[in-house]
Amino acid sequence: MASFDDDMRLAHVLADAVERFTLDSFRSDDLQVEFKEDGSMATRADRHTEELLRHQLGRTRPRDVVQGEELPTTGHGNRRWILDPIDGTVNYVRGVPVWATLIGLVVDDVPVVGLVAAPALNRRWWAGSGSGAWTGRSLSRASRIHVSDTSRVEHASLSYAELNSWLDHPRREGFLRLAGRCWRTRAYGDFWSHVLVAEGAVDMAVEPALAIHDMAALAPIVTEAGGRFSDLDGTDGPFGSSGVSSNGVLHDGMLSLLNDGLDTVDDAAELA
Repeated sequence: MASFDDDMRLAHVLADAVERFTLDSFRSDDLQVEFKEDGSMATRADRHTEELLRHQLGRTRPRDVVQGEELPTTGHGNRRWILDPIDGTVNYVRGVPVWATLIGLVVDDVPVVGLVAAPALNRRWWAGSGSGAWTGRSLSRASRIHVSDTSRVEHASLSYAELNSWLDHPRREGFLRLAGRCWRTRAYGDFWSHVLVAEGAVDMAVEPALAIHDMAALAPIVTEAGGRFSDLDGTDGPFGSSGVSSNGVLHDGMLSLLNDGLDTVDDAAELA
């Protein structure tokens, strides 16, 4: 099996390179906020953070593809860095410390490295293929993490995206059915839900609408921690339009509850 230790070290270097800027901009009085064409929020810090990451990658991995949330994809080849400069922008703008820089590496369409750096929480989570999943402040100050062993939905803790994202969704009833069966539900949202699954604090997490830059770093962390990451249709990996993570044991039952009833004519037409 190929080793991605050098890429993992580079991901930490990238996170180090932007951390001071993102922290200095967080809660600053001159934070400039704008809305993109899709209605999502962005700040000057989002764009500048991605520019800093791309600059570092251009120096250290000039032949690699770089894909991010804010700027066009560059490069050609089988190695693709996928960046979300600030995941949780609304939290960032409102002064909530739950936001992170997400750095993922996909090689031959397989997620092999993922790093989530949340400096306002003084935490990072990371994983490389075959190297396990870890959390801590740095590579030298880390603890290995593993998903929970919860085996029944009735005993499980579920985290989800904001409730409004489910109100008009074809799987609304499935989501309510799943949430009603769980022991505990909380809307931690964004990266936070999925890294909590990886470290066993939460058993399942689901978000109905995500992009590749939201998920590329998360998938290897969850899977290397012993869990499973898929979309709502059950296709493993971060390449769908939704994100579902679990401890693995609960995954099929979770998907079954979410998708129950989608074979009706109305639901099929809505999904088309």
